[in-house]
Amino acid sequence: MTVILASQSASRKAMLEAAGVPFEAIAADVDESAIKRELIGVGGCEIAGILAEAKALGVSLGAPGRLVLGGDSLVECCGRQFDKPKSRDQAVEHLEFFSGKEMHLHSAAVLMRDGATVWKTCELAKLRVRTLSPQFIDSYLDREWPAVSGCVGVFRMEALGVQLFESVEGNHFTILGMPLLAVLGALREQGELAA
Repeated sequence: MTVILASQSASRKAMLEAAGVPFEAIAADVDESAIKRELIGVGGCEIAGILAEAKALGVSLGAPGRLVLGGDSLVECCGRQFDKPKSRDQAVEHLEFFSGKEMHLHSAAVLMRDGATVWKTCELAKLRVRTLSPQFIDSYLDREWPAVSGCVGVFRMEALGVQLFESVEGNHFTILGMPLLAVLGALREQGELAA
């Protein structure tokens, strides 16, 4: 039986496909903003985990007996938490704020069966953003918008987003949006992949 990915994230789907994990993607119907409004003052990894569980739960309840993978990523920078940019103007604001600072990317994953969490984790990556000129930000968004509109942090590391950073500390897959090595280990423990 294939795993259900509770997401339509192109990055998460590409990672599972490349790793040879059979899966079916079903978008979760979750009001992330409403959940976040209830979590003021809560840390990034905890919020990402709660959102990942909410996504998995929404799909799990409609898929009895199936293993559902939920995921979420959240960016913090200088004590502020950032969502995906809602417009190109907001993307510019985010990039201007990140310029010259360290961004913390929290990436959570949850496995759920019949509405019960059977495994969860959250990993942290630290990304040092170089000083970005207004000209670079404009040319970057000319090439990357709207593709990065669905990306927290306004970047795709597998594309031009790599040019935003001067250093990166953390697992590559975590930066792409899912702690894949930990997920693969959990899928083996659940008997979904060969050990």
